[in-house]
Formats: sequence, structure tokens, C-alpha cells
Amino acid sequence: MANPSKRLDSNIAGNFYVDGTCINCDTCRQLAPKTFEEIGEFSAVFSQPESDEHIHRAYQALLACPVGSIGTEQSETSRMQAAMASFPLHLEDGVSYCGFNSDKSFGANSFFIEHPDGNWLVDSPRYVKHLIEAFERRGGLARIFLTHEDDVADAGKYAAHFGAQRIIHRDDAEAMPDAEWVIDGADDAELSSGFVAIPVPGHTAGSMALLYREKFLFTGDHLWWNPQSKSLGAPTRLVWRKRVLVDSIQKLLDYRFEWVLAGHGDRVRLSVEEMRDHVRALVTRRNQPPAP
Repeated sequence: MANPSKRLDSNIAGNFYVDGTCINCDTCRQLAPKTFEEIGEFSAVFSQPESDEHIHRAYQALLACPVGSIGTEQSETSRMQAAMASFPLHLEDGVSYCGFNSDKSFGANSFFIEHPDGNWLVDSPRYVKHLIEAFERRGGLARIFLTHEDDVADAGKYAAHFGAQRIIHRDDAEAMPDAEWVIDGADDAELSSGFVAIPVPGHTAGSMALLYREKFLFTGDHLWWNPQSKSLGAPTRLVWRKRVLVDSIQKLLDYRFEWVLAGHGDRVRLSVEEMRDHVRALVTRRNQPPAP
């Protein structure tokens, strides 16, 4: 819970604020970009929300913040409840953003896929009563796909509660040693009808993307959308092998998808052709020699 005595000086005056416990994970900036921005080493409120939509988004950010660093001087219970009820936040075709990001994964995003043959969780949010009940109303969880070792968070607790099968690559399996399904090697694996695991080593040795219905690509920390540059981005730090990372990005040109749904960084929907152009552009940038 945010502490007003730790309110950052970088916040503009008004109801919403960020305190000094912020880890600058960018969760709030994704959900409420009209209210929060990066100022120095933290997120902060640069514009107090005024419209109903922007206030709603600010409350969503407050709830999703993995370390509880967002607070209000005057809380509105009805708005807080409405923001709570909005999670999981539906995106399209039964795919939702979970919210309630976990500090165990440095605030990584996680996603819920509602499917008639059993629901999926991609990476893990915090283990909270609201999400447990929301998943139960939708039929529980059958499988939990873990993109890489950093973002397992509370996957074990969700698996135990729902009897769900956890999927992880062997090269990252130390993070979830009792996972029920371990993927080996560099080849793609069809996990179920419409679900394909694509090994994309680079950030970690066992990073994987999940392609769903040739439309949604869940990328973990492998790939994301940068709203400032309006381009795809990929890690430059904390990379297992840089050359392997670039090769893994280029590999994605073999697939059709419209959505990039990232663990860290923004999500985006483009046409298949636009997405391919952005992947090619990213590969080209990464293949350029460093500036002298």
C-alpha cells in the first residue's frame, strides 16, 4: 500500500501519486499512459486524470502495480471496485490481460486464454482471491505456459489450486523443477490444437514464445512494442547470448501473428504484414555494427 509520506516529488499535485517504493517496471505506464510516465528512475504522475476513462485506467494501474507504490489522497470505493471487476481485462477472442502483476517477476504481465478445451495462463500474476474466483467462474485453468525462468511468479500456487499442467523449457526448468511438461530442444512444438510453443533463446537459454491461433504471440521478455518509437523492441541487457537472440527474432518471420503480448513492454496489434515489417526492421537494427 502506497505511503503518502514517501510520495515522490516528481508527482504533479493531486489525488494520484507514486511513492518511493516504485521499481519502475512500467505496468502503470502501459495501463494509464495519460497519467503516468517515467521521470528519472521511477514512474510518476505527470497529469492527474480527469475523465471517467482516465480515472478508471489510473485505478487499474493502482491495482496492477506489483509493489503497491500507487496511492490516492482520496479513494473512491465505487471506482476502485469497477477497476477490480475489469480484471482479467479482455483484449480479443477470449484473450485477456490478468492484471495484478507480481513483484516476483519484476512486474511482468501475464495473460489468460479462455478456451473450450481448457483455459490457459501465460506466465503468472500474483496469487490473489479476485483472479482465483475469476478463473473459477470461467472454468478454471488447464495449462500454465511459462515463457522463461524470470516470470514464473506464483505459477506453482495456481497449478496446485486448479490442478493445472505447467509447461516450461528444459533450459529454464530450474525455475519450476516440478513442472509437468518440459519442452526440449530448438524445434517448435504443437501443444494442442491452435497452440504452438516456439523456442526463442536469447534473453535466457530456455525462453519460449507461445503462438495461439496464428494471431496472438505471447513473447515473455523476448519481444515487445515500444510506444514512443512505434517499433518492436528486444532486450539489450541481461541477455544470455546476443547473436542467438537476433536469430530467434528472425525466426519469427516464419509465422503469422497480429498481436505481440509481452511480459515487459507494451502490447500491440497490427496487420500480419505490418508485424512482419516491424520484425524485419528490428532484425536489421540489431545486425548493424555498434556506433564507434
